[in-house]
Amino acid sequence: MNTNFDDIGRLTLSDSCVKLRPYIGRAPIQYELMTDDEIFRWQGDVLVVDTESYENYFLIAFKHLRTGKIIIFENSTEHDIRKLSWIMHSYQTIGFNSIKYDLPMIWMYYVTRNSAMLKELSNALIFQNLFPQQAQKDFNFNIHKTNHIDLIEVCPLKGSLKLYGARLHAQRIQDLPFEHDSILSSEQITIVRDYCINDLNLTELLYNNLSEPLQLRVALSQQYRQDLMSKSDAQIAEAIISSEIKHITGTWPKKPIIETKLYNYKAPSYINFQSLQLQKILSIVTNAKFSTDSVGRLIVPEEIKGLKVQIGNSIYRLGIGGLHSSETNISYKSNDEYELLDRDVASYYPRILLTQELYPEHLGIAFLQVYKNIVNRRLEAKKNKNESISECLKIAINGTFGKTGSPYSVLYAPNITIQITLTGQLALLMLIEIMELSKIQVVSANTDGILIWCAKNQKNKYSEIIKHWEQETGFTTEETKYEAIYSRDVNAYLAVKDKKSFKGKNDYYDPWRGKSGKDQYWKFQKNPTTQICIEAIENLIGQQIPIEQTIKGCTDITKFVVIKNVTGGAHKDGHYLGKVVRWIYGKNVYGTINYIKNNNKVPDSEGALPLMDLPIEFSKSLIDYEWYIKRTIKMLEEINYHSRAKQCSFF
Repeated sequence: MNTNFDDIGRLTLSDSCVKLRPYIGRAPIQYELMTDDEIFRWQGDVLVVDTESYENYFLIAFKHLRTGKIIIFENSTEHDIRKLSWIMHSYQTIGFNSIKYDLPMIWMYYVTRNSAMLKELSNALIFQNLFPQQAQKDFNFNIHKTNHIDLIEVCPLKGSLKLYGARLHAQRIQDLPFEHDSILSSEQITIVRDYCINDLNLTELLYNNLSEPLQLRVALSQQYRQDLMSKSDAQIAEAIISSEIKHITGTWPKKPIIETKLYNYKAPSYINFQSLQLQKILSIVTNAKFSTDSVGRLIVPEEIKGLKVQIGNSIYRLGIGGLHSSETNISYKSNDEYELLDRDVASYYPRILLTQELYPEHLGIAFLQVYKNIVNRRLEAKKNKNESISECLKIAINGTFGKTGSPYSVLYAPNITIQITLTGQLALLMLIEIMELSKIQVVSANTDGILIWCAKNQKNKYSEIIKHWEQETGFTTEETKYEAIYSRDVNAYLAVKDKKSFKGKNDYYDPWRGKSGKDQYWKFQKNPTTQICIEAIENLIGQQIPIEQTIKGCTDITKFVVIKNVTGGAHKDGHYLGKVVRWIYGKNVYGTINYIKNNNKVPDSEGALPLMDLPIEFSKSLIDYEWYIKRTIKMLEEINYHSRAKQCSFF
């Protein structure tokens, strides 16, 4: 790996700020152009697409996924323009944020090849947030309907193309090499073209890692006769439910009129507590006045914020987001006398909606009919082991809740958001209280479940409590037995199911080791952070393999990397890195990575060796193994691994 930086990539440092200049001292990407004969031959295939816009230069680039060859449009002739239109109509194209940006730019280019006018449209789309529909009117062009998928909503949460690419261990992470308002030289145009092709590679990487959710969207699009390919799970839920309501009522549902009003939580009849402190909590929650702002977003009352209660040895915090316990640095291990039992409520939020018969007032009872039908169809699909239909309907079921809190959605109903979240928390507190009053310890709680440390001679009592609670509330629960739980806090823990099976969260979860759809989903949401340390901990706990053996025996550089999203961009020793930064902790490497805007240190970057391009070959000489060993030991301390309390023979 070349760790030297070209001088042209240096930043000019001053006392007050760091002036950005791009790092461009990296090898160009090798690619081969498609011929016209090949373009015609492969029609119907998939192309990824991206565009770049400067005042004196505009570029459209495609990558053919089957062959890896590139198609480029710049300084196009009339023949090229006809070819561009033919390609857009004859291939399936894939982009990232392309519906709002690249497609308008492409079809504006089809009308005019004036780079200055295209830059004007680009600025309006980016900086003025001009919607494509309005852009067509303002700039006098039409966006053609083609077979296109925009991946930005299919990806979980909100992230940039570079951030998602880094999370998926892309070969290269690179920011726009020159400021958007630059006038490019011929040499700089070559660099921008290379940058664009790297973005095509990133888009291809995302597309390949989204195969499962995209297949589900194909099935849903066919079933509901709508194009759902570029929609998020919540958007799909809205589209499906709207379609079903239209089928019942004969008219498409409309968004409600947003108005400022007050809401009260109405506790279902089964919510009741035995202790005075929990009765007081219930009184606070039911008397609180919820409101919305001028846009329609829910405002949480001050008396609800920070609301907490102690039951047994644990403190539980309530809020509009869900119930959470507050344990830190604990470990529990199954032994001859005690069992660790994780009890999750199945389909918790959907079941609350159904048991309380909740529906948005402006949609009427038809909403509830539709939702019940979707839930029943999914249960039938699960029973018949039709996984494809089951997963499709799961998207509609789970995506509905998020839209009830969105003032931009046809499903908007803040009263439902309140009812679902607070009922979920209070019902779990009921279960926790009953357990603790029966001398059965609850170790932790989260949004939809609790973890119990149950004496084996109390197992019958535990089962009776669960059965009674389920009968009272109408919920069903699912049990998972753990051999041990090691917690830094409620949001970071490692649960051991057996010697080779683990369940982790945040810093103690490694989706890059798994192959399930859940792991694939979490790769898009979690920045890799020295994942080799998690692997070393799992190998130590499950197989008694020394941590040094795991760490020093690893030859996969991606397990050593750290990814951070740095607002405004970062540099190392004056060399610009980007807004998404990747590094390892290197041997004999000193200094920190710093923010461009104020030169402050990026957290945890002491001794960081930037790795914006992954090396072709693994080199042990790059890695400071002692740093990773010390980090693993610290992680073990944070989850109280070495505690002797309640040890069992398994460990």
